[in-house]
Amino acid sequence: MAVDFLLHEKIWFEKFKYDDAERRYYEQMNGPVSSSSQQQSTSTTSSGPAGDQNELISRISHLEVENQNLRSVVADLQLAIFKLESRLNTLEKSTSHQPASIPPTQKVEPFSVPSKKVELPSASIAKKVEPTAAEDDEDDDIDLFGSDDEEEDQEAAKVREERLRQYAEKKAKKPGLIAKSSILLDVKPWDDETDMTKMEECVRSIHMDGLVWGASKLVPVGYGIKKLQIQCVVEDDKVGTDILEEEITKFEDYVQSVDIAAFNKI
Repeated sequence: MAVDFLLHEKIWFEKFKYDDAERRYYEQMNGPVSSSSQQQSTSTTSSGPAGDQNELISRISHLEVENQNLRSVVADLQLAIFKLESRLNTLEKSTSHQPASIPPTQKVEPFSVPSKKVELPSASIAKKVEPTAAEDDEDDDIDLFGSDDEEEDQEAAKVREERLRQYAEKKAKKPGLIAKSSILLDVKPWDDETDMTKMEECVRSIHMDGLVWGASKLVPVGYGIKKLQIQCVVEDDKVGTDILEEEITKFEDYVQSVDIAAFNKI
């Protein structure tokens, strides 16, 4: 029964034979295999717990070697740091014990003021300033600037009046700023039968000083009725909106009403 059971199991008992045959084939094709590759092949072909244990042992030994190398590197670094610290300490001690250089002092001699007798000029000034009574009387009698001042004042007044007169004449001749306005008028007819061309001719027939007519157009209002929208420029001092509306509404056959659509200062 056991033999029959093993017959049905798929177990490769002769695998090592095929591995050896494959290795010999590749050796013939590629030349002899180095010792390291043979060790690797033997290690790979070795199966079972013994092969795994050998691989673990080799890895552990390799790690121990690396650990020893790292410890030696760390020890060297610690030694170098210790040497640097000792050198720094010695340098700090040497600099702290040296006295600071003191600049040489210079002797300062006191400022000597020459001693001289100073005379106060009060007495001499008082003597010079005080005039005598006779000198005051003579100065009062002499008038050096009276007549000349009066003549100069009269001449300066004449020159000033002449300049003011010339300025006033020049200002009167100069034209002043004229205030103007731009007005947009809406002129409405009675009905759709009103002759709009004739109505525009009537409006433009109005001539006034300071009035200039501009562009115009017909704007539809509704039900076939159109209004005349006309532009004009007026001088504010000469033409007013009330007068302009009165003149336009005089054409009763064509004009029903006049409205100001826009009013702008120029």
